[in-house]
Amino acid sequence: MIELIPAIDIIGGKCVRLSQGDYGSKKVYNENPLEVARMLEAGGIRRLHLVDLDGAASKHVVNYRVLEQIASATSLVIDFGGGVKSDEDLHIAFESGAQMVTGGSVAVKDPDSFCRWIEQYGPERIILGADVKDCHIAVSGWKEDSDLDLFPFLDSYRQKGITQVICTDISRDGMLQGPSLDLYKEILAHDSDLYLTASGGVGNMDDIYRLQDIGVPAVIFGKALHEGRVTLDDLRPLLE
Repeated sequence: MIELIPAIDIIGGKCVRLSQGDYGSKKVYNENPLEVARMLEAGGIRRLHLVDLDGAASKHVVNYRVLEQIASATSLVIDFGGGVKSDEDLHIAFESGAQMVTGGSVAVKDPDSFCRWIEQYGPERIILGADVKDCHIAVSGWKEDSDLDLFPFLDSYRQKGITQVICTDISRDGMLQGPSLDLYKEILAHDSDLYLTASGGVGNMDDIYRLQDIGVPAVIFGKALHEGRVTLDDLRPLLE
């Protein structure tokens, strides 16, 4: 059964969504992220992907108080990302209640630190973020492209101990037009032991079932849930 991981993206302490990582496309869905988290937990959700978009843009953790509130008031397993660039950021995230932290930009720009985190905390708690634009890795809240190709990037971190990867096709994110099935098929064919979480493009339940059918272990989705295209009732058969 595919693991269901709703996303809450935070700007200014509010629950928002962007389209293709464009901060100018921001749409506020709820002023109170804790309220959303409690609703998800009541609906049977067990894991949450919490993204500090202010942190991603400013290159240090900003919305740790939101993380703290959700972690202390729910039993959700929280994977936190956005702005985790230093040992201090990582410490803040874990101290604020994250069970796992996703590192994307830091894995590109400061691989020595990221590898040290993998060794110190283990691959159960450190997730590689692979945000892809035209098969190249993008960083800094998707505002910068790198010259790194996806598959060598994944291979290098697999050799360094990473077992979990969140892969987002930026062109699909927030567009509700379906996930990049061909990309995920290619990743799974390349490395069948990787715990791959697909992110970006989910617009309805059919998209989630398609990802499950091709063997994707987990899926992150946000906008479809916030806009009612996917409901907690729809998800219930996959949560039992």
